[in-house]
Amino acid sequence: MLRSRKTGIVNIRMVITEEKILSNIDKVQKLINPNSKKQIVQLDDDAYFKDLIESIKMYLIEYPKKKNFPASVYKSAYGLVEYATNQFEENTKQIEELIRQREKNIGLSAQLKELLDITIKKDNDWKAYVKNGSKLFQEDIIEALSIIGRAKTDTSNNYKDALKLVNARISNLESNLHIEIDMERIEDKSKALSYIGIEIADALKGIPTPVEVVEEEQRSKIEQEQYLAETRVDVKPSLWQRIKQSKIARVLTYAFKAKTNIGSNALPEGRGE
Repeated sequence: MLRSRKTGIVNIRMVITEEKILSNIDKVQKLINPNSKKQIVQLDDDAYFKDLIESIKMYLIEYPKKKNFPASVYKSAYGLVEYATNQFEENTKQIEELIRQREKNIGLSAQLKELLDITIKKDNDWKAYVKNGSKLFQEDIIEALSIIGRAKTDTSNNYKDALKLVNARISNLESNLHIEIDMERIEDKSKALSYIGIEIADALKGIPTPVEVVEEEQRSKIEQEQYLAETRVDVKPSLWQRIKQSKIARVLTYAFKAKTNIGSNALPEGRGE
């Protein structure tokens, strides 16, 4: 038997496991860190990531004496969920911005089509339309439209090259290929983040907050209240409220419901709600 300063009397295997779980939590945090070189890409294909989450979850669930649960593991697991929640919220903002950009590009493609048609037909005011188009499109497109409008024939190489360039830009704006790729990448990351939120956060709810953590939170609360009294800043919502508000447990019903071109895989079922 070995006495642990933080957890009371526990067996050697549990002490070793505690160190291993802390290491696993750190590994998971690095995998979801957007600044890390090695990040999780495909949740469904990443058995290593799932095994790490499973090991953490089972430690939280199967720990024999919840009242003596290691404060270090509790704080690290709680911090992991909070970090994942923050990243999930940022990803949701990025998805929403990409959706707005995609809608804008579709609108621009329609405008460029109309502008191309005007220059091909050489309407009386085509030059004015092209000039106004410079507010929306890059210089190479405006120059190509000008070549098309001034051309005496549609068989010259300059005309054909200009037409090819404009049509390629219209196609790119319509397809939004780079945006779709970015959305898929962010969606995969958010699946991993929501997996953490569902599995680890649910397991944490069954563990009483360790005394060390309670005391630390009380000190932090007092300091926060003093700060708020001086600055009158609204109190931030609790982690559990933020998880609920960010819809981590229902990730595919909000963050990606506006996606029309990407199929969404079902999220792994979590325990409980």
